[in-house]
Amino acid sequence: MLSLTTQTHTKMMASTANNNLNKLKCVLRLAYEDKRIKENIAPRLKHAKEASTRREFLTLDEVKKLAHTPCGKPVVKSAALFSCLTGLRISDIIRLQWENIIRGADGGWCMHIVTKKTRTEAVLPLSDEALALCGERSTGQVFKGMTQALLPLYLKDWIKSAGITKHITFHCFRHTYATLQLAAGTDLYTISKMLTHSNVATTQVYADVVNDLKRKASEQITLK
Repeated sequence: MLSLTTQTHTKMMASTANNNLNKLKCVLRLAYEDKRIKENIAPRLKHAKEASTRREFLTLDEVKKLAHTPCGKPVVKSAALFSCLTGLRISDIIRLQWENIIRGADGGWCMHIVTKKTRTEAVLPLSDEALALCGERSTGQVFKGMTQALLPLYLKDWIKSAGITKHITFHCFRHTYATLQLAAGTDLYTISKMLTHSNVATTQVYADVVNDLKRKASEQITLK
């Protein structure tokens, strides 16, 4: 399954493969209980090994630098900062429509979305800053003209102009959101729901990153 090519023309990640496998196992178990198949083979299906890969992210100061740095394509900048403030994937930012921006039960603004990757339906709150990045309310696409094709044309130069030397892809803005939320004290369960993860274990990797940052911070002060 890991050799499959996804819709974004990349190899399927182990975490995605395992999520799909869990759904298949559930279907096989139900089919066996309904006597539609003679044997439940689900227990024999093994999960893919998830590699421990580094998730690059920006510090809060770096995000602020980007916010104050002009971009050759303003919609790319707005979409990127929106991702930093919401954790939304680029695929869902592109698909976001003004009709998806609604008032929540508490009177605040929310996004009512169905994610493209996992088909998860969610109502996610929007901060005033995140809403301001959407611009003046209109109809149709919120980030008008935003496409995947714009990223290689403008993203790298914008990040370089801000003096940031890290290798940052658009998905790193999602990592940035999760890491900064954890560092600020937001609990893992809430972040998992905001990221529309189907399993809190998927979000746990960000906690490990924050623990590494705390360790480095503890070593900054020395009496030697």
